[in-house]
Amino acid sequence: MRMLWRSKKAGSPELARPDQPGLFDSKPVATGEPLIVATELIDEDPSNPRTEFVEAEIEELAEDIRQHGILQPIVVGAADEAGHHQVRHGAKRLRAARRAGLTAVPVTIASVKPDAYAQVAENQKRHGLSPLDLARFIRGRADAGESNASIAKKLGMDQTSVAHHLALLSLPPALDKALKTGRCTSPRTLHELSKLHEERPNDVEAALAAHPELTRATVTELKAASPFDAHGAACGTRPERLRLGLPIDLAEKLCDRLGPLLQKISRADAAVDAGRLAALRKRLIDIANQ
Repeated sequence: MRMLWRSKKAGSPELARPDQPGLFDSKPVATGEPLIVATELIDEDPSNPRTEFVEAEIEELAEDIRQHGILQPIVVGAADEAGHHQVRHGAKRLRAARRAGLTAVPVTIASVKPDAYAQVAENQKRHGLSPLDLARFIRGRADAGESNASIAKKLGMDQTSVAHHLALLSLPPALDKALKTGRCTSPRTLHELSKLHEERPNDVEAALAAHPELTRATVTELKAASPFDAHGAACGTRPERLRLGLPIDLAEKLCDRLGPLLQKISRADAAVDAGRLAALRKRLIDIANQ
């Protein structure tokens, strides 16, 4: 049975029933008026940017509803032909209300058409979307033809942050798991770790095994452990540069880089100082004999 909650012109609100003439309507004509609607007639919006709901938060809100009821109506769209409403704002409250055993909840009918960015803003104000939910929303807007610049402006973000969020959707499995288990939720940190993973997967996965939480410090340490400087030249192999990676992995990477360098030297043999070339050859022999 559908029940409507309306404010009187004077006095407190009343619960309207179908047997009270003039107080029950199959569909409300006006928007913005308070109603009581059966929870079975309210559907969640499949395009809601929030897809991740923390179980503990739902239970906490459900307990509050058991104690105090729903203090703020859920915002829904107008009823469709089957009498069903779609949630605009308040999916979490609806879930908690059902958990609390409510069969009907207070709602207001939205007076404007749904706006995807308004849903994001509402979620961000209340509890904040997870980075992954926000990334999915950004991808959806980009797939709809919006530019990163337009999306950034509407979300109040810079374009770099938009790019970092999009990168969350293509993380390597190890980093994707770290994101979904809460070990790292910083889009920037995960973006940089992903870039490092492309070139040094073993080093990054060694860092994942060593650090329960991934932070900016993890990125800094990994960069410090790189066997190459900012220009791609081989650096010294001091112990502190190796503490996050396996020495053999770094040695193999040095050899991969050294081969092309030696070929380049051979092609330009006439222009290379003979003494330096002889010393380099001796040094390589000595390293190989260690």
